[in-house]
Amino acid sequence: MEFHPSQIPISKTFEVNGEGEVPGVASEMIRMGFGSQKGGFRVIMTKDKNAAKKIGFTIMNELNFGLRKAKQERDVRYWIYSHDEGHYAMVLISSKVFSDLGF
Repeated sequence: MEFHPSQIPISKTFEVNGEGEVPGVASEMIRMGFGSQKGGFRVIMTKDKNAAKKIGFTIMNELNFGLRKAKQERDVRYWIYSHDEGHYAMVLISSKVFSDLGF
């Protein structure tokens, strides 16, 4: 089944303007229950490729570290796509939740 990441139900959307905001975003995802949500999380970031790469890399590292620290499952699926003319979007979801949604 072909789908676009924007079709995944979103629990919360975060707007990240810089790499320094990422630890707070990742910890909020974990606090909300990353694997127990009924959808994913969307992170809106700049269209600047270098900044977006750094933000995406840092999000994945912080999220994996936080999930390991909280003793939660670290099976994360993610997609990055062009959200609009000036932003990329990154959708993150637990693999278990993704399969429960029927994708």
